[in-house]
Amino acid sequence: METTTQLPVSFTAGAIAEIRRLLSAEGFDHSQQLRVGVKGGGCSGMTYVLGFDQPAANDNHFEIEGISCIMDKSHEIYLYGMLIDWQDGLNNRGFTFKNPNASSTCGCGTSFAV
Repeated sequence: METTTQLPVSFTAGAIAEIRRLLSAEGFDHSQQLRVGVKGGGCSGMTYVLGFDQPAANDNHFEIEGISCIMDKSHEIYLYGMLIDWQDGLNNRGFTFKNPNASSTCGCGTSFAV
């Protein structure tokens, strides 16, 4: 696993606060790290992955405000420069993704095309 010095993605203060809340939950497995990535599927072709996972051999490691993050090296081309936010409003609750590499996104904001 490589450690990258330049951050491939960034998080808003709201996203950092929500991730820290999840990390402090009772029973959280602290051997896991925050995985940022993509997978095929969704209404626009690719879906964002944001969750806790074990590091794999092909992962780059980076840290944002003390939060250990991992990303498959092959996903960086799709996600580089992306901003992840946390929305906690009446109409929208959850993580949102502002991806400068997406040529189009779906209405729900969880999938995109390049």
